Amino acid sequence: MITVLAGGVGAAKLILGLANIMPNENLTIIVNTGDDRIDFQGLYISPDIDIIMYTLANMVDTSKGWGIANDTFNCLEMLGVYGLETWFQLGDKDLATHIYRTWLYRQGYNLDKITETLSRKLSIKAKIIPMTNTYTPTFIKTPRGTFHFEEYLIKYHASDKVDDVIYKNIEKAEPAPRVIESLENADGIIICPSNPIVSIGPIIKIKGIKETIKKKNSIAISPIVGDKPIKGPADKLMLGLGYEVSALGVAKIYQSFIKSLIIDDIDIKYLEKIKKLGINVYHFDTIMDSTQKKVNLARYALNKLLDK
Repeated sequence: MITVLAGGVGAAKLILGLANIMPNENLTIIVNTGDDRIDFQGLYISPDIDIIMYTLANMVDTSKGWGIANDTFNCLEMLGVYGLETWFQLGDKDLATHIYRTWLYRQGYNLDKITETLSRKLSIKAKIIPMTNTYTPTFIKTPRGTFHFEEYLIKYHASDKVDDVIYKNIEKAEPAPRVIESLENADGIIICPSNPIVSIGPIIKIKGIKETIKKKNSIAISPIVGDKPIKGPADKLMLGLGYEVSALGVAKIYQSFIKSLIIDDIDIKYLEKIKKLGINVYHFDTIMDSTQKKVNLARYALNKLLDK
């Protein structure tokens, strides 16, 4: 069994590659829920969970990396007519997921059981588990103010300097059921090429997760290529917390709990410095801009993880 730590778009690409080369029943995905909103237009929204679900259900809009393919936005348009905020792009089919999740939540189901139910309805064979059932939203402190990460990213286009990252309620959060078990029983753990601050960062702050990973064979994939993020504001977030924006910077964030790191071929100048941190380091083409390249990187990571 392989257990994966995942954020959204970058993780989904690697997970699709893994799903193409291994039995999906043997794949467990622990997903960041720091991006969640439980109050947007009265709905419970889990962006990273939805991206992973839609990807494995072959429904995702591949041009955007999120949402449902060929979705329409009629409801969102009408909400705008009523004067409500529409910056969070919720498609009509996508809304059905949020409505169903919210209904289940109000019936007393926790996020773990809700995600299990949604996955089953979408015929997903891999296990998708939220990092916690506790609401732990990530907030970004900027000179303009402090904003929920999704608001900072989408509404304000991640344009502001980052002064701090706040993981609310994280110290009170327990890992969701099956999280620690899936880590302990894994043949190996893969940390996806997700944002190290707001995607992987919240997961490893949940009680017991980092400590469990330390004891296991693990490999991470750097989301920083050529000293810049492949997607998203990881550069601003890393700089805001005092890390250099590079594969070496990612290695320093992860050095206390991972065994190995895959960096892109373009970043081989950092090989020796990363090795000095006590991390096994490999280089490969990590730009997953085709299905074949997703499969190639997934196979390479799996082989290095299992020492094949």
